[in-house]
Amino acid sequence: MEQLKVKLTSGREIEINEDAISVLNKYVRTMMTLDELAKELSLATWEEAYELLNQIPAWTMWIPLPVRRREATS
Repeated sequence: MEQLKVKLTSGREIEINEDAISVLNKYVRTMMTLDELAKELSLATWEEAYELLNQIPAWTMWIPLPVRRREATS
């Protein structure tokens, strides 16, 4: 699986790895708030979480991790 890195306006660089994808999958499938998302991804504020969501491709959040793993091995 390719590694995606997102640079926020605050200067932080966030690596979108399997752990982050797992949290993003949870975010899009539950009623998790931006504050909770920021906390789980170790971001400073909900604004950083919002900026992150705007910069990553939507399919990154919606494709379940087991499916991504299967695609990476084939």
